[in-house]
Amino acid sequence: MMTGANIAEVAALVGDPGRANMLAALLDGRALTATELAHVAGVTAATASGHLARLTRGGLLAAVSQGRCRYFRLASPQVARMLEGIMVVAGDPPAPRRRATPRVPAGLREARTCYDHLAGRLGVALADALVARGAVVLTEEAGEVTQSGRALLQAFGLPAADGARPTRRLYCRPCLDWSERRPHLAGVLGAALLDRALDLRWIARQSDGRAVDLTPKGRRGFADVFGIGGL
Repeated sequence: MMTGANIAEVAALVGDPGRANMLAALLDGRALTATELAHVAGVTAATASGHLARLTRGGLLAAVSQGRCRYFRLASPQVARMLEGIMVVAGDPPAPRRRATPRVPAGLREARTCYDHLAGRLGVALADALVARGAVVLTEEAGEVTQSGRALLQAFGLPAADGARPTRRLYCRPCLDWSERRPHLAGVLGAALLDRALDLRWIARQSDGRAVDLTPKGRRGFADVFGIGGL
């Protein structure tokens, strides 16, 4: 049962201006590094580290490790709803003076490979579309293809999700996109989607680097098959 002490503890975490700015910066669903959140809050790296530790211990933030980087995001939708409620009561906030925006070349941000799967805005849009259609259910560590999702993917030309070849690799898992700061799809499914899009010439590898180009055929295909508009 929630008590006054519990409310006061959470309120104290949110009540510090630096921590409040950090939490507000994460409301758009992205995950940010400690350095980026320090910039948003206008504090030193050491102060930001202390704030982030308190927010994580208090259950308001969750830390996600991706490669050599450590990102922070809101711990749950309940935290986001709480912050939105506070913002309604507080009134319209002033325009933020700082915003953490990763510096990423335009080509890499739009579409690229991440190891053997699709990343960038295109990769995140594909993951979002599959989740929105109920084709894939994602958790923090893994994902599951639904029955309707298996039918969609087979119609797209992918083998059955149960897979004929035994493998120790997860079939589907989220991978935090370092430019969009939201998940794209990795695992066996992520690799298969990339290979199929290349085979269909929906995307084409650039001559050097990891960026890929979305072709006119791919623009139509991603819209028709997965309902991804605005590419």
